[in-house]
Amino acid sequence: MSPPVRDAGPADAASILSIYAPFVEETAVSFETDVPSVDEMAARIEGTSETYPWLVHEDGEVCGYAYACAHRGRAAYRWSVETSAYVAPDARRRGVARALYAALFELLALQGFVRAHAGIAQPNEASERFHAALGFERVGVYPSVGHKRGAWHDVAWWSRALAEPAAPPAEPTPAGALRGSPAWRRCLAPDER
Repeated sequence: MSPPVRDAGPADAASILSIYAPFVEETAVSFETDVPSVDEMAARIEGTSETYPWLVHEDGEVCGYAYACAHRGRAAYRWSVETSAYVAPDARRRGVARALYAALFELLALQGFVRAHAGIAQPNEASERFHAALGFERVGVYPSVGHKRGAWHDVAWWSRALAEPAAPPAEPTPAGALRGSPAWRRCLAPDER
């Protein structure tokens, strides 16, 4: 039996998009204003997953996903990532996001990343409580940084350690260089974490 959390691939784009589209269309959780196409989502997964993990949670079908991406473009930020997780409505409050983030954080630490950051559009008390429960701390707010659905929204920034910073740090290892290794597989298997 395969674990419920696994690497995502371009073939998961339609399932991922079915979870993500309502966040774009109906909320300010995502600051995107147009739902991407399945092809665009597949390109995002493929383009990002060589460097950073993209994961899905399956319970008969894909019911949630999480991924990491670059925190900022400048070189000195390369040990920091931004993380996101989205869960289908009927799978919420069942531990899906927690399982995805647990595996994601293990993989990111294995790669050599030091900090994870999450931007949470305001208001979103549920997401803030969830991130706090997983060790994130609120570090600041960008006031009125985005306008969507007829209103200006702040974004609260949260941060959590993935590993102790070393001096000098080793370069992060791309996900593609580790994917499929025994260490990578252990991070995806909850019984082995």
